[in-house]
Amino acid sequence: MRTDLSVYLKQNTRIEPLFNQWYAWSHLIPPATAAMYMLNSHSKIMQSFIANPQVHISALKNPAMQSGPFMQYGVNDVDDIKALFEKTKSEQSLLFELGHAIQELDKVLSTEADGHSLEPLYQKVPDVLQGYVELVYDVNHNPSVRFIEGLLYKSPYYNPGAQSIALSLTTQDKRPFVFNTPRLDRDGQLHLKVPFASEGLDELYKMRSVPQPYGRIKEILAVPDKADELFSTLFTEEKPSQAARFHGEGVRIRYFGHACILLESKNVSLICDPIISYKYDTELDRYTFSDLPETIDYVLITHYHQDHLMLEMLLQLRHKVKTIIVPRSSGHGLIDPSLRRLLQVIGFRNVVEIDEMEELKIPGGSITGLPFLGEHADLNVRTKTAYQVDLGGKRILCMADSNNIEPKLYEHIHAAGTDVDAVFIGMECDGAPLSWVYGPFLTRPLSRKMDQSRRLNGSDCEKAMDIVRRLKAKQVYIYAMGQEPWLSFVMGLQYTDTSRPIVESNRLVENCRSAGVTSERLLYQKEIMLTPQHAAASQVLTTGA
Repeated sequence: MRTDLSVYLKQNTRIEPLFNQWYAWSHLIPPATAAMYMLNSHSKIMQSFIANPQVHISALKNPAMQSGPFMQYGVNDVDDIKALFEKTKSEQSLLFELGHAIQELDKVLSTEADGHSLEPLYQKVPDVLQGYVELVYDVNHNPSVRFIEGLLYKSPYYNPGAQSIALSLTTQDKRPFVFNTPRLDRDGQLHLKVPFASEGLDELYKMRSVPQPYGRIKEILAVPDKADELFSTLFTEEKPSQAARFHGEGVRIRYFGHACILLESKNVSLICDPIISYKYDTELDRYTFSDLPETIDYVLITHYHQDHLMLEMLLQLRHKVKTIIVPRSSGHGLIDPSLRRLLQVIGFRNVVEIDEMEELKIPGGSITGLPFLGEHADLNVRTKTAYQVDLGGKRILCMADSNNIEPKLYEHIHAAGTDVDAVFIGMECDGAPLSWVYGPFLTRPLSRKMDQSRRLNGSDCEKAMDIVRRLKAKQVYIYAMGQEPWLSFVMGLQYTDTSRPIVESNRLVENCRSAGVTSERLLYQKEIMLTPQHAAASQVLTTGA
């Protein structure tokens, strides 16, 4: 391809962010959590696959095991995984040291912190952690560690050199699950060492809608000449279609899949938990990057989990986002790092934390953070929030995976405001066990019975219907169910018509409709219009239960 040729990035160019060749998600950015995942997840999966690949191959014959600790490669890939394992031990030795030190410090506290002063125990903090932690008690004398995140990000333990991107053309939804399978350098895929904070990535992502000379983007990303043949296939001279900004009356809501909804008025645009499909030939209609406005005024992130905070999509939107709003972190412990600091470190400039019941004014309305209970296996995770968006005289709630474990909460929320026009709520009411996401952070044995009792689950029909009644909601939309096929690589769900989340969400739709409340379980694509005079749903595609 001529270097002076003005080109666009093809709409089906997939760009996966990688950390040490593993799909990069929120817990692989902060040094402490990345260390624990490398030590207790990535390394163990690689060693298991190297020792006996057939166990992995056999396990994955059962679709229900897709999201288990089984690598999605074959016997012929063992040598490549061996090479990656040796490379990991060599290049990430500091993170291994950090992970071992975190485990060692936990043992010290569990055996020696007995309610007396913690000051003498600073002498027993492992060398690699000294100066990066504070030892604390709660009011009942239970010890814990506060990581000084700002210093850890400035330390050798945060290494942007481990970050890269994998570029390829995609024509299908399916790809390997993110927690169990690293990305090997394969034919048709180009790996480039580019830190996530690089402004060069923004230049690449802009090219989905704004052309620039092929030679310039090749130079910016330092693409070697030997990769030119593959790199050039990712671009086209054909100008893509581009969505116009909404200028109508009222509020237009577009469902992009899972928990991603775009809210627009003539004054402002907001997108919540962005997960967006690439554009390619498929029988399943869906909104894609080309359906987004040129500028997104606000991005709202509800919580840390990989299906709500997807770095792959956020990085591709960074150049068009004015402000990103995230829940406030507690700043304590291993499992609740600051989301604001994480996003700033990887290049987002205007990141705003919102607290519970805190209101931020926006053109034509406001955004309010709402308490978000449940779905975190009873862990003390503060970095989670639902959102109340008041726009164009309408009140819209994006509740993510809120579990109604304390019904009085919603009574108080309604008392502090008014009736709700539209509620969006997830109903993955089974949920994975505690260990599925948080297992690598656990430093002590966990019984299976305890693990199974503590779930990453949302509301069932009874709980969700109670929320609807207490909020006096006029419309109820079930989302965040992970049913879209382009979500399987982060969700790993295998629903059938008899799966409990499907049965329970069907019941909620029926109960709402019987009570005169508009309701639907969303799937693939949906447009909803809330008009100034009254809230009315207009369906673009038949999508629900």
